[in-house]
Amino acid sequence: MNEWLTEFGMFVAQLLTLVVVGGLAVAVVLRVRGETGERSRLRLEELNGTRRSRRRRMQLAASQPGARKRLVKAFRRDDKAQDRRGRKGEGEASPTVWVLDFHGDIRASGTGQLAEEVSAVLAVAGEGDEVVIRLESAGGLVHGYGLAAAELDRLREAGLTTTVCVDKVAASGGYLMACAADRLRAAPFAVIGSIGVVAQLPNLHRLLKRHDIDVELLTAGRYKRTLTVFGENTEEGREKFLEDLETTHELFKRHVAERRPGLDIEAVATGEIWYGSDALTRGLVDALGTSEAYLVERMQQARVISLKLEQKHKLGDRLGMAVSWGVEQSIERGLEMLDAGRWQKR
Repeated sequence: MNEWLTEFGMFVAQLLTLVVVGGLAVAVVLRVRGETGERSRLRLEELNGTRRSRRRRMQLAASQPGARKRLVKAFRRDDKAQDRRGRKGEGEASPTVWVLDFHGDIRASGTGQLAEEVSAVLAVAGEGDEVVIRLESAGGLVHGYGLAAAELDRLREAGLTTTVCVDKVAASGGYLMACAADRLRAAPFAVIGSIGVVAQLPNLHRLLKRHDIDVELLTAGRYKRTLTVFGENTEEGREKFLEDLETTHELFKRHVAERRPGLDIEAVATGEIWYGSDALTRGLVDALGTSEAYLVERMQQARVISLKLEQKHKLGDRLGMAVSWGVEQSIERGLEMLDAGRWQKR
């Protein structure tokens, strides 16, 4: 047993040494290069080609062994014919469907990336092109989602057809964004709506008072602070806070009503949520269906290209991932050796 533990300890020490040496080597190389260049890269994927490749693999897997050679030859003939048509420029140019993804958190922290992706599309999109946004968000901060919605408005202002697809949730700020589209599609059980505003904060004034702790809040301006966490809140402050909430709610309602004029905004701006099928009957969405189904449909008439701006990892992140991978592999290897030793002992 002692011999085994010694061997395992040597293995772990060697692996950690390799990880550290490798990390230092990467650090030296990056320092020499100065880590210059872009911090992000644009990743493009033509979904038509990806789907065609998968379909062919499935056809080959389902075919009889004797028919596979014929299928491969047929695939090659199709590819050659398509290449010839492309070189000759035969037929009308197909429109392009650009696909963007937005997964929102409470701060809408992906808005900066979305803005750059929108700019990239606007730089190359032509007449007849469409932009599909696969949107998932339960909402969050008003100013964050207001900015995200404004970024999507740029697409409509440029004359591009826009479609938002919601597979799971577009509520509150998420629905604020979704309304920027010309067409809004939702899966049957996607959560839609929540056109309302909420704010809450704790108040510790009575707790502090019981312990003889005073809090002084000094402001310049009558409504610089309406409700506070530590001070004593007044009825006037509450009324002003509620007034501000109502103002924000009215802005939300106006934004939705302008972009979906057929919607009975007073009937749906209650803060409630509806699932996709009920949202359709109330006019909150235009059609039911998943994003995958819609993109497959569009592939019949257009090129569908997924676009994503990926952030390059900094040196510290890469070293951290390398060390993490090394430790993880060491643990896995150790568990394997323990398991093997247990079986050998028996």
